[in-house]
Amino acid sequence: MKPKLQTRQEARKHLTYTGTSITEWARKHGFSADQVRDVLRKDAPCRFGKSHKIAVLLGIKDGVIQEE
Repeated sequence: MKPKLQTRQEARKHLTYTGTSITEWARKHGFSADQVRDVLRKDAPCRFGKSHKIAVLLGIKDGVIQEE
């Protein structure tokens, strides 16, 4: 069974609930805080590259992360 996807708002709330700042989460996963904020703000799907990876890791998008 696939995990339930979160909305962008739910992902933000989860970060707050766990006491994790966007900057801290971004650093831990190898992204800039601005990249993570952009994903959390967008209404459009994150289809490619880093935005796709961020969205999948945050649990707001179902997808596969391909490591090269």
